[in-house]
Amino acid sequence: MTMRHPTKFAVLALTGATALLAGCAALGPKHPIGNTAVPEPAKPVELSKYLGRWYEVARYEQSFQKGCEGVSADYALREDGVISVRNACRKPDGKVSVASGKAKVVDPATNAKLKVSFFGPFYGDYWVLDRADDYSWAIVGEPSGRYLWLLAREASPAPSRIAAQIARAKALGYDTSMLIRTKQP
Repeated sequence: MTMRHPTKFAVLALTGATALLAGCAALGPKHPIGNTAVPEPAKPVELSKYLGRWYEVARYEQSFQKGCEGVSADYALREDGVISVRNACRKPDGKVSVASGKAKVVDPATNAKLKVSFFGPFYGDYWVLDRADDYSWAIVGEPSGRYLWLLAREASPAPSRIAAQIARAKALGYDTSMLIRTKQP
């Protein structure tokens, strides 16, 4: 069989593949913030103020954090301009798990969008969606809306501060009923 119109065949094949992918995407898991887009970061980030230790207040549960308590993240600027990342948590068996990685700013206009890697050349989005003016709390997510972390500089912030942070995440469009509160020692 000879093909008289290879371009027409390629267009039909591409159209069919696109329709198939769109159909598969529609069958995927529900987007945690509905069908709306993840909000853009609300404020720029001054890296020197963002660096240091953060404690996890709440999160969307993920397989890599299943059962984690006492979660903290340490950020430091390396000489090469890359940010070192050290995440630690206490697993249900009592052992402390540490993951070390690196982050790079991908939006130098705001410093609020970064890419983080814990596995060699593979990077994931890390967006500082909002933060306190004094950098006492931050809300972190990424474009798909599947991940959400509420962070604070204190291991155990006041309940009113936690409630305000959860309310802010809800105002950003997140389903806060999916948040798991993190136990801190």
